[in-house]
Amino acid sequence: MKTLSLSTEGHIAVITIQHPPANALSTKVLTDLSVCLDQLKEDRNVRSIVIHGEGRFFSAGADIKEFTSLMEQADTNLANKGHQVFEKIESFPKPIIAAIHGAALGGGLELAMACHIRIAEENAKLGLPELNLGIIPGYGGTQRLPKYVGTAKALEMIGTSEPISGKEAFSYGLVTILAKNEAEVLVKGKELATKFAEKSPQTLAYVIELLHTGKEHSYEEGLNLEGKRFSELFRSKDAQEGIQAFLEKRKPHFKGE
Repeated sequence: MKTLSLSTEGHIAVITIQHPPANALSTKVLTDLSVCLDQLKEDRNVRSIVIHGEGRFFSAGADIKEFTSLMEQADTNLANKGHQVFEKIESFPKPIIAAIHGAALGGGLELAMACHIRIAEENAKLGLPELNLGIIPGYGGTQRLPKYVGTAKALEMIGTSEPISGKEAFSYGLVTILAKNEAEVLVKGKELATKFAEKSPQTLAYVIELLHTGKEHSYEEGLNLEGKRFSELFRSKDAQEGIQAFLEKRKPHFKGE
């Protein structure tokens, strides 16, 4: 059964989650998403990606119906599956934008937080309600949410299981761009993805790498890596094109070389 659709427009790709009625993140959805990302990583034509949900929701969470059967399998580690896929998203060398409408709850919000940027409609609901089920967020929610909203707000959101609106998420920095409705969310997502796609692919890959070095490197190590990447790019054909285009007062045409 197909759980995702993939479309491309120029240098951008749109991944649409298609798992009605709530786009729950079943193990198959996670597997299909991982395979799709592997394909897009190798596709030189695709330079940025938007993840969207079909129907009423971005994703209303994990597939609760699976939980009963998974509990009976002692060797099943569902959290590890989510961690692997979402780490792949967070470290992906091409910008990934979550275009959120309706609701991003539980695993759905954890998916969105793994993306590099989040766009949401004003009235969307974002939250981690796992405590209502007697469990905790298991796809990185306890680690990523405090980075955006702070420890106290993260505890409030997780501890009460109450979602916040897109507008409130924007005020905390969890969401960086607001839209009025679902259609505008996707439009804004594509607009931003198009702006990214106009840049040199290698520069974006290095920026994503450097912005996440804090997880593995010290400040000084991050600066050293920045200097190394700068030197590498300075000798690239895209750098030559960008500098020449600036001098000639025209728009650069990067080829990823």
